[in-house]
Amino acid sequence: MNVRVVITALALASWPCSAHRLDEYLQATTISLSRSRIRLEMRLVPGVAVAPMILKTLDSDGDRVFSDAEQDQYVKRLRRDLDVTLDGQPLSLHLTSKTFPSIADMEEGRGAIRLSFEAEIVDTRGGARELRFENRHWRPIGAYLVNVLTPEDPDIRVVAQTRNFEQSSYRLSYSLSSRNPMYTWFAAAAMLTFVRIAWWRRFVGPREAPKP
Repeated sequence: MNVRVVITALALASWPCSAHRLDEYLQATTISLSRSRIRLEMRLVPGVAVAPMILKTLDSDGDRVFSDAEQDQYVKRLRRDLDVTLDGQPLSLHLTSKTFPSIADMEEGRGAIRLSFEAEIVDTRGGARELRFENRHWRPIGAYLVNVLTPEDPDIRVVAQTRNFEQSSYRLSYSLSSRNPMYTWFAAAAMLTFVRIAWWRRFVGPREAPKP
């Protein structure tokens, strides 16, 4: 993992809302990798000049409150604007958390919509993998950022990241080490042996020698 990846990931996490242009809808995405799933964390902040357009879509009844139904409808629209594939196969994104700001904060350019998605990976084989992410949400006013976080799993190694100029299209190449089935079997056998010895010592234990 190079220094640029780490710095960019930290910048996304602490990214100030006032740092973007007033006429843009800034959408920052961080990607987390594991062997069995992929997680997307999205932070969306409209600038003051474009906030009324976003609010008109979000607050459809004009009561200045984001109801659960309005939030769900917006999430569905966003999800339709996202394409995520792994090795050419589409991944199904499932919402795991959502946080919407107040309308007043959004009007001042300080309110961030925070969404978390997860996708399950059925094929967990090792080797070279390629993840593609495309964001078409509010394309005319969208300003995009995307990066991958350092994997916690030591079997996963980030190889390369490629983006278009807008960062609306992103390609991630990474490698996943194959787990040796013989090693897994040996570890399981060793654990079973340890459990049996512990059980024997606890419930049987050394017998006292008979007294003369």
